[in-house]
Amino acid sequence: MALTSPSRTDVNRTAILAHLGGQGPASRADLARMLGVSPALVTQLTRDLLAEGLIEELDTSTSQGGGRPARMLGVVARTACAIGVKVVADHVAFVEVGIDGSVLRSATEPFDAMSPLATSALIELARAFIEAGGDNRLLGIGVGIPGTVDEQGIGVVDSTQLRWNQVPLGASLRRALDLPVVVENNVNALSVAERLFGQGRDCADFLVVTIGTGVGAGIVSGGSILRGRAGGAGDIGHIPVAEGGPLCQCGNHGCLEAFVGESALVATAVRDGAVNDGADIRNVREAADAGNAAAVRVFDDAGRLLGRTLAGVVNMLDPELVVILGEGVEAWDHWSPSFEPALRASLVPGKRGVEVAVETWQDDRWAQGAAALVLATPFDTHGVAGEQGRLMRERLVSSAGVRP
Repeated sequence: MALTSPSRTDVNRTAILAHLGGQGPASRADLARMLGVSPALVTQLTRDLLAEGLIEELDTSTSQGGGRPARMLGVVARTACAIGVKVVADHVAFVEVGIDGSVLRSATEPFDAMSPLATSALIELARAFIEAGGDNRLLGIGVGIPGTVDEQGIGVVDSTQLRWNQVPLGASLRRALDLPVVVENNVNALSVAERLFGQGRDCADFLVVTIGTGVGAGIVSGGSILRGRAGGAGDIGHIPVAEGGPLCQCGNHGCLEAFVGESALVATAVRDGAVNDGADIRNVREAADAGNAAAVRVFDDAGRLLGRTLAGVVNMLDPELVVILGEGVEAWDHWSPSFEPALRASLVPGKRGVEVAVETWQDDRWAQGAAALVLATPFDTHGVAGEQGRLMRERLVSSAGVRP
């Protein structure tokens, strides 16, 4: 399997911009310390960023140790921004983020992914969100999809959740909106955001595991996203965990997702009398919060199965960190008591100390992850974004007021 961008050097370049944009001016020594890289590498990267007009040298700072004052660096392209789009079956979430990854504005709109006019509707929703924005320089659009995407810069989508088959989403959006567009699996997009701005910033090898409607994983190896042959790596929700188990939406029986996805949890809770027919996952969580034994058991069983299955993934990939997030973490207090023992007991001895971080969840995180694709793409030396990467780089450089 080929490792694809962003490469470790590319991410460090973007991380410098993200840090300077979010935290303000810093010296080269500060950047090396905060990003966990060598001063020599920071000197090399900032030299390139200075030449491209993306950062600038500012006034010197006072040395705390009485040595030579340090020259401070700051972002020039302060008005550059990106738009992220999260697409699910019944709604679309939009965010506009600054070059530091911070959310500037957001919106959520109803959407019917199963409609024959779904692509046209998505285009009009995106157009309206763009037009409602200010005068910030827009680098491009990133779209996160619950499914498989051939290549970021092409954006042909297959998604069982959306019932999309070979939908040329990237080309349709680019043609209608006249902007660079990259499309990616939504969990991979979240993984890019974690690598740039989150807990994975200090790790070269980690997993991002999402629980909610489905179960997915983004695999970061050597600082790069592992996409696989056709962009489908990390689809752990379809690991078979029980022969002859319940039918999964993918068409197979006994997948992990068919046991621990939201619809499966609700169905189990209804069957066991924890909630009434017609309930949703929120009702199951509320029943567990109230101490309903059947509802508690639903999450307990799900946590145990997720822990055992994820242990197999950790044993195989040997990550330094596992980040768990998604809509499902709102009930993590009920997953955790069985998840942790099952995970640790099923790990080989040398990997039982792997760190697991559970992050609080907001729905716009999916869209923020999609926007992170845009922020990383200009520094894609592997060319995974193709022509879209070149166009975004030109827009980023021009936002600084210099020629590309």
